[in-house]
Amino acid sequence: MGTDFITLASSRFSVRRFSDKKVEQEKIDSILHAGQLAPTACNNQPQKIYVLQSEEALKTLQKCKYSHFGETLAFLVCYDSSLCWTREFDSKASGDIDASIVATHMMLEAWELGIGSTWIMHFIPEAVKEEFNLPDSVIPVCILVMGYPSQDAVPSAQHGTKKDMNDMVTVL
Repeated sequence: MGTDFITLASSRFSVRRFSDKKVEQEKIDSILHAGQLAPTACNNQPQKIYVLQSEEALKTLQKCKYSHFGETLAFLVCYDSSLCWTREFDSKASGDIDASIVATHMMLEAWELGIGSTWIMHFIPEAVKEEFNLPDSVIPVCILVMGYPSQDAVPSAQHGTKKDMNDMVTVL
């Protein structure tokens, strides 16, 4: 079987240089399946995932984001606001959280398959909605750019720097 989770999670890094090798359909399917398996609030599954792999779709994507890494594949991870669970007392909807859990599952599965990724939050939501003709109820959360890492892809200098556990955790 695969790598243990802590090893997988600690070895994964944001890949900012991709090779031009295309990701095989069976691996794309496996990445999407990992997203499908992700837990969502009340199992409402509001996620909507757009697979961007054609030259045209990837070119259109460049109009919507500020960073460009030569990706050969991208997933536009969204949620349908009409399908979200909503907390009664403050009307907090689950969509952004659900989509984030889905995206995380997809990134980790990709890494397990040898596919690098970077979570892009610095994008123009209005441009994404317009360029990809998203319905009003579909809200983009992130863009996962993916592909095989180039030979010179390395983690950022800050990748291994983590807060001390005592600065992060409070036991009550």
